Amino acid sequence: MKLNSIIRTILSDIRFWIIIYFLIRLIGITNAPLEIAHNWRQSLTNMIARNFLEIDSNILYPRIDMAGNSSGIIGSEFPLFNYLVFLVSSIFDYTHWYGRLINLTISSFGIYFYFLLIEKLFNKRIAFSSTIVLLSSIWFAYSRKIMPDTFSVSLVIIGLYYCYTYIETGTKFTLLSAFLFITLGVLSKIPALSLVSAIGIVFFIKGIPFYRKINILVAITLSTIIVFIWYFYWVPYLVNTYHFQLYFPKRIIEGINEIKVFLPQLFEKFYFSALHSYIALIFFILGIYLFFKKSSRMYTIGLSMITLVFLVFIIKTGAVFPFHSYYIIPFVPVMSFITGYGLLIIPRRFLFIPLVLISIEGIANQQDDFFIKKSKMYKLTLEKLAEKHIPKHELIVINGGLSPQDIYFAHRRGWSVDNHKMNTHTIDSLKLLGAGYLIMDRVNNSNLLDYSIEYSDENYIIYKLKNEP
Repeated sequence: MKLNSIIRTILSDIRFWIIIYFLIRLIGITNAPLEIAHNWRQSLTNMIARNFLEIDSNILYPRIDMAGNSSGIIGSEFPLFNYLVFLVSSIFDYTHWYGRLINLTISSFGIYFYFLLIEKLFNKRIAFSSTIVLLSSIWFAYSRKIMPDTFSVSLVIIGLYYCYTYIETGTKFTLLSAFLFITLGVLSKIPALSLVSAIGIVFFIKGIPFYRKINILVAITLSTIIVFIWYFYWVPYLVNTYHFQLYFPKRIIEGINEIKVFLPQLFEKFYFSALHSYIALIFFILGIYLFFKKSSRMYTIGLSMITLVFLVFIIKTGAVFPFHSYYIIPFVPVMSFITGYGLLIIPRRFLFIPLVLISIEGIANQQDDFFIKKSKMYKLTLEKLAEKHIPKHELIVINGGLSPQDIYFAHRRGWSVDNHKMNTHTIDSLKLLGAGYLIMDRVNNSNLLDYSIEYSDENYIIYKLKNEP
C-alpha cells in the first residue's frame, strides 16, 4: 500500500480527527476552574462533587457550600456528572480538574456516535463534515469544562444511535442501551430532551415492524417519566424543604417578555457562539435551504420538531439564555449537521479547504479558554490560608457575590456576599447566624473593616468575628 494511500486513509477516518482534537484539548486540562468563561458554574459542579466525597454520598441530595448555616442541599439537575467526579475522587483523592477529563472523554465518545448516527441516516461525507464542524464549534471549549452540558448531549446522542440501531436490528441490548443513555443524558441536563423529540417520526415510517415502534414508545415513555419525577417532583421537594434552587424556569409569556428585550444577544448565540465561525455560518444558511429543498419530508419534520422543542426551552429559560453561551449547546449538533449538509455544494476534492478554514477559525476564537490569567492565580492560595487560620467547622463570610467560586476555593461553608454589602451591618447579622470568620478578597475590595485581623497579605484579609471564650 502506497504511503499517499495510507495518509489519505488516515485523514479520511473521523476517529483520527477525534483523537487529534482530544489531544489538543488536553492543553491546560489540569487547570482549576479559573478561566473567565463560566468559572462559577464549574466551581459549583466541583463543589457538589466534593461534598459527595466529604459530607454525604447520597446522589439524591446534592449540596453546596454557600447556603450559610443551612444544609446546603439544592434543587438542581440530576448530579450524574458530579457523581462521576466524586467516584474518581474517592479512588485518587480530590483535585480540581477531574471533571474536565471526564467531560472530554464522554464528549469525544459522543462525537464519534454523532458521526455514526449521521452516517446511518445520510452518508459518510455529510457525517464527516458535520463532525468536524461540531468539533470546532462551542463544543471545542465546553467539552473540557467542568460542566454537564456537552456531557448530557453526548449521552443522548449515544442513546439515539442505539435507538436507530434497534430500529434496524430489533436486538434487546440496543433498546436497553438507548433507554439508559437517553435517560441519563436528559436527567443530567433537561434541554437535551429536545434532541429526543425527533424519535416521534419513526411511527410514521413504513417498513419498521410495529412491535419495534411500540417498544421504542415504551422506552421513551419510561425515560420521560423518570426525568419528570426528578425535575417536577424531586427538585420541587428539595427546594421546598431546603430552600435553595439552581435554576428558575419561567412561564411562557414571562419568558417571551424577558427575551424580546435581548433579541440581539439571543441572535448572537446562533450566529456566532454556537459555531464560533462565520465561514461555518455561511454554509449553515446554505444548508437550511438545501436541506428543506432536497431532504425527505420525514427528516424535515424531525428537524422541525427538535427546533420547536428547543424553542420552548429558550422561552422557559427567559433572559438567562441570551447571556449564557452554553445554553445553545443542545442545538449545536443540529446546526453542525445542517452546516455539513450545506457543504455538499463543495466538490469532494475541495472539501478539505472549507473544513480546514472552519476548524482554524473555530479553534482560534476559543484558544484563550485554555489558559488562566496570572492575575487570577492568587485564588489558588486561599484554601491553604483557610486551612491555617480557619477551623474546618467554622462558617465564613466572603466577598464572592453570587458566584460560588471564592467560597469553593476557600473550602469552607458559609455566605458569599456582594462587595457593596460588605459592611458591619451585614457582617454582624451573619455573625448572629453563626459566621466565625470573614475573608476579604482585597483584589476586589480594599476596604478595611473594624474586626480582629487574623491574617493579612496583598490578596486577602482574614477577620476573626468571634470573641475568645
